[in-house]
Amino acid sequence: MTCYFSYSNNSRAAMSTSANVPSKPSSNNSQAFNLPSSKFTFWLVLCAMILLGANMRAPIVALGSIAPVVQDALNISQTQIGWLGAVPMLSFAVGALISPTIGKRFGLENTLIAMIALLTFGMIIRTVIPTWIGFLSGTVILTLAIGFANTLAAPVIKQRTPKHIPLITGLFSLTMTVSAGIVAGVVLPLSEYVGWQWALGGWSFLGLFAIIIWVFLRLRLGSSNHQPVIPIPSGSANISMWRTPFAWQIAIFMGLQSLLFYTVASFLPSIWLSKGLSAVSAGQMASVFQFMAPVAILSLTWLVNRGRPIQALAVFAAVLNVIGVLGITYLSTDLAWLWSGIMGLGCSAIFTLSMMLFSLRTYTTNQSSELSGMAQAVGYIIAFFGPLGTGWLHEATGNWDLPLLIMLILMIINVAIAWLVSRPVMVDGKKI
Repeated sequence: MTCYFSYSNNSRAAMSTSANVPSKPSSNNSQAFNLPSSKFTFWLVLCAMILLGANMRAPIVALGSIAPVVQDALNISQTQIGWLGAVPMLSFAVGALISPTIGKRFGLENTLIAMIALLTFGMIIRTVIPTWIGFLSGTVILTLAIGFANTLAAPVIKQRTPKHIPLITGLFSLTMTVSAGIVAGVVLPLSEYVGWQWALGGWSFLGLFAIIIWVFLRLRLGSSNHQPVIPIPSGSANISMWRTPFAWQIAIFMGLQSLLFYTVASFLPSIWLSKGLSAVSAGQMASVFQFMAPVAILSLTWLVNRGRPIQALAVFAAVLNVIGVLGITYLSTDLAWLWSGIMGLGCSAIFTLSMMLFSLRTYTTNQSSELSGMAQAVGYIIAFFGPLGTGWLHEATGNWDLPLLIMLILMIINVAIAWLVSRPVMVDGKKI
């Protein structure tokens, strides 16, 4: 028996690998619906996703770079700064939980336009109300909006550019990384010339540009709620992601990666300082970790488009994290740059690959949205305990040995999960 539901085809390159999806229906299916496939649609979606990506990491990274200035200006404690650092992961999880339902109800583009506007509003709020409550409120608002965008990006890519999922996803991920790196490097020097409020709030102009292009996309392409209808396996239309083994596997896969990423982002310089590196060298290792992201994202996107097996790429990325943590924990500090860089490659590759799997392993845009929401909600909750647990263990033991050993064990476990999550199966467990 065959039931009918929405579904989008993937690129020929993706179909030649373990990333492929079920084949097209026969030509006699009179219900088939042809998606726009023009170059105009491709470039419009690409521009929209790039502008969306540019807004999704810059506000968070900017605060980390200018935190001492904000702390002095608002006269707040280190604990309050810590809460500002913890809020994003909780907001991402909440946004991921509720966004699939809202996106399905109001349309993906309509919801994203509202969230970009909310994100921009949050950036403005925390700069025009220079108090602790104003800054916290603005941060909650903008990070909740980012949580929605994190979840709804994958189904938009699947719906609008089904033949270019790896490419658009890779460029979207790359934009988030590059924009975050640029903002992190210029926000502090900029604050010396225009003040911290303009240095933080001035980036809201990116949100205004993003709203314009997304409104234009919505007007030209219509609502993504009107989806193509083609046959999919019976019983696969209404599966629950919360009861699906694959969904839990990808949630843990992404969650352990995020746990490592946020922990390393918080403590890497301190760890290297404890192992004998100078303050300058330890700080440089954090830069090496971050700068490997573009290399990982571009390489992964190119390899997937070239038809390389996703399972091999996933396992390799997870192994890179194991090697990196092993190097930091037990191997020579003379190669600190190598261990830091290897972890940067592994973390960024796994994040981008997870975003691709949200689209490549689901039958419909609704399923892509639901898988993305479930996996990211669970993943960010897991990640939330990374910096907190690592900091607590370090204070309790007086060194980094136990936290790093636990991290190493978790990364070894993630190698096995990488193999499971990247098998050539769809979200319902049926083989591709």
